[in-house]
Amino acid sequence: MATVAIVYHSGYGHTAALADEIAAGVKRAGGIAEIVKLEGAEQDFTAALEAVTKADAVIFGSPTYMGDVSVPMRAFFVASSKIWFTGGWKDKLAAGFTVGATFGGNKDHTLGSMWVLAMQHGMIWAGPGVPNAQINRNTDAGTNLPNRIGSALGVVTQADNAAPDVTPPEGDREFARLLGERIAKLAAKLK
Repeated sequence: MATVAIVYHSGYGHTAALADEIAAGVKRAGGIAEIVKLEGAEQDFTAALEAVTKADAVIFGSPTYMGDVSVPMRAFFVASSKIWFTGGWKDKLAAGFTVGATFGGNKDHTLGSMWVLAMQHGMIWAGPGVPNAQINRNTDAGTNLPNRIGSALGVVTQADNAAPDVTPPEGDREFARLLGERIAKLAAKLK
């Protein structure tokens, strides 16, 4: 049984909703999900850093703000330099997810920032492994398809300007659950 730390910041609740779905996917795979919410850039990150260190894998999550991770997530990344000096996260499995109001919005750059951090630490990055939903155009499922935006680097989702219990849509939520499930299974194999 693998433990997966889900470290995220959520400005309006949509990223938090996805973190919960990822945790459900981890549990669906028989893993233990440890959800770690970042509150702000000035907080003490000690507990969050320790959660990642103790876990078998980590999934980073951030809304995409101005084409990149949020300021609290960036501050967490900087705080992880203490661990980088010791190689404490080397060979740990990592993945990422993001959400924003538009379909584009440079969400790939947000995931790229997470990926670069993982590479700096010598971690092993895993994408979601879910085919682009556009391949299945013979269906009328629309927003009910996982990976409807078509990301291979991580989970990319879109949320309308509505409450987190309404959006992101079900397909995006299942995409998040599938990532949690995949990372928990991979972490168990690596363990």
